[in-house]
This record gives sequence, C-alpha cells and structure tokens, in this order.
Amino acid sequence: MTNKQSTSHILMIRPVNFGFNDETAGSNAFQNRDADKNNVNERAQVEFDGMVKLLRENGVDVTVIDDTPEPYTPDSIFPNNWVTFHADGGIFLYPMQAENRRLERREDIIAKLEDRFVVKHVIDLSRFEADEKFLEGTGSMVLDRENKIAYACLSPRTDSDVLHLFCEQTGYKAITFEAVDERGKAVYHTNVLMCIGSKFAVICRDSIANPHQRIVVKESLMANHKEIIDISFDQMNQFAGNMLEVKNKAGEVLIVMSQNAYNALLEEQKTVLTKYGRLIYADINTIEINGGGSARCMMAEVHLPSTVNG
Repeated sequence: MTNKQSTSHILMIRPVNFGFNDETAGSNAFQNRDADKNNVNERAQVEFDGMVKLLRENGVDVTVIDDTPEPYTPDSIFPNNWVTFHADGGIFLYPMQAENRRLERREDIIAKLEDRFVVKHVIDLSRFEADEKFLEGTGSMVLDRENKIAYACLSPRTDSDVLHLFCEQTGYKAITFEAVDERGKAVYHTNVLMCIGSKFAVICRDSIANPHQRIVVKESLMANHKEIIDISFDQMNQFAGNMLEVKNKAGEVLIVMSQNAYNALLEEQKTVLTKYGRLIYADINTIEINGGGSARCMMAEVHLPSTVNG
C-alpha cells in the first residue's frame, strides 16, 4: 500500500463555544490574551463557515460535525490535535495537555466517519495523560506520509516517549528537535513552524537553534526530494508555516492557508509554492488570535479507505 501525502477528505468541527482558552495559553504564545472577546464564537462561526465554503467550492470533500454545547471545549475547532486517520484503516487518539481539550475526543465522530470509511483499528494513546506525557496529533507531528517520517519539535505538548510509541505502531521514523520563537520561548506545536507537501517543505529553520538539529532536518527534507521554502520568525507568527496540502476530488493539488499567512508570504515564496499546488486562503483572523491556531489546525485529514469508489 502506497501512502499518499494529501487527501481530498477533510474533517472539520464547527464550534459552539469557541474562545480564548486559559488552559492552553501558558504554552501557546500565538494566543492573544488582549484579543477582542466580543461575540467571539459568532465571529469564529462565520470564519469557519467561510473556510468550509472555500474548500467545498474548490472541490474538497469536507465532513462538518457540530461541536456540542456541553462539555465546554473552546478549542474543538482544532480536531487534528486529538485524532489522526491513516490509509491502513487505523485511527490514533492522542493525549492532550489541557484538561478541557481532552473532552474533544468523541466516539460519535468516529462512528459518523464509519458510515463512509473503513476503520480497522483504533489505537488510544490518551492513557499517557496520567503520566503527564502528551502528543497532540498533527500539531505535535508534521508527517511526511509518503516517506513515513514524523518531524517533531519537543515541547511540553510533545513527549518523545509517546512519539516513539506512535512510530513503533506505524513504522514511521521520528526526527526530533527543539524549536524556539524569537523571544526564546519553546514553540508549542511543530505545525506552526513547518509544513510538508508532496514535493515541498515550508519551514522556519531559524527557530531550530541547535545547528546539528537544523542540519539533520534539512538533510532529511532534501533526501526526500522536498524543495525547502524558508520563512522568517515574523512569517511564522502570521501562521505562514501552518498550511496544508490537500487534493480536490479532481486530483488537483491545493495548498490551504489563512489570509494572514498568504499576506505574509513574499511573492517569490508564492511563486515557488505555486509550482506544487494552487494557493487558496481564508480569513480566519478571529480564530487565529484567540485560538492560537490556523488553517492547518482546523483540518483533520481523513486518509481512511473509502467504503465506496473514489
């Protein structure tokens, strides 16, 4: 079985109680405590609906599931942190640092997907929460699915023990490093500093302070034939690293990002990216500044085999 880097099937969770999450703010420097809190859930819903519309208009198959009013889950709009779906029919559930984020894991969401996709096994890693060890899905790991490499910056939310268990279960190789922002604070999730596409990698290499680790990451990307697009700290802070390659149902490659990320990119960077896919972007500013996550975080790719052709 050949693993494909991108899929046309995306799961997204529509928020009902979106807002600034105090439980995650300690480790997520991308959250803005001073952001406008007026009607924040309503504004986030408008942005969410706009992004779903953008994806569907461009031929992406989006499964939207509504969050529930109870329990309180202000970050449910970012499902990629608690679940991943794999081409062998496997599903992984992940240990989350914030207690109110653990409530996002919902069996009914998996049951809903079983109507359309083949689920062969579910591996639940959430037991590591009892040991204060966390691995927050494709926030913690940026997966090169074709070459089975998991890039991960170790942080309070990304524990090497859980990462290596994931790799044992999946046959992935882990490439780990430490990453900090321009103030020296640990970057909370790998997917804000890098994105892997089929033929490209967007990365803020300046955030990898250790020269040896920086070389290891570069050599791995180059060995796997990824054209490297370097971004600055400022571009990373505008979520230019938090993009995702998807395909539409016609097989066209799309590179999805936020409007802030798109605006932060230089024209020459856009030109390089356009060689590998069509750039599409959505205005999700409210979600970014309150939630500290962006377009990639909102999309959980469903790589499960389909129960119907296509």
